[in-house]
Amino acid sequence: MIKISINELHERQRGTLPELLGFDLVSATTQSIHAGFDIKPHHLAPNGYLHAASLIMLADTSCGYGCMINLPEGANSFTTIELKSNFLGTAREGRVDCIATPVHLGRTTQVWDATVSAAGKTIALFRCTQMVLWPKTRAKP
Repeated sequence: MIKISINELHERQRGTLPELLGFDLVSATTQSIHAGFDIKPHHLAPNGYLHAASLIMLADTSCGYGCMINLPEGANSFTTIELKSNFLGTAREGRVDCIATPVHLGRTTQVWDATVSAAGKTIALFRCTQMVLWPKTRAKP
């Protein structure tokens, strides 16, 4: 497993979409990621409610940080290969929180679940499948 601190994860997100949208990593362990953001106008759709993409950024980034922390020794990185979302509610103001937990931590894939809540109510459920990326090996001539 790769050891990455919360400070390193914050540093890695500089200049990226999570930083731009205010992704706030609260805690990170191998078994749970807690993150969120305070709702701002740029998180909303034109109808005045949370944009689905804002919630997907929160859940996918949370699951991605969990995957990063749990990469097997020798792996280079990972990429999301599938994301499923169910939206159960919405919000217009306040804070949105996400808890991501691993379902499967394999050598080639990881599966993570995330629950997103606002004002104490679950507003979205997610499942991400991450593909673990390994160094390419060269065939001998």
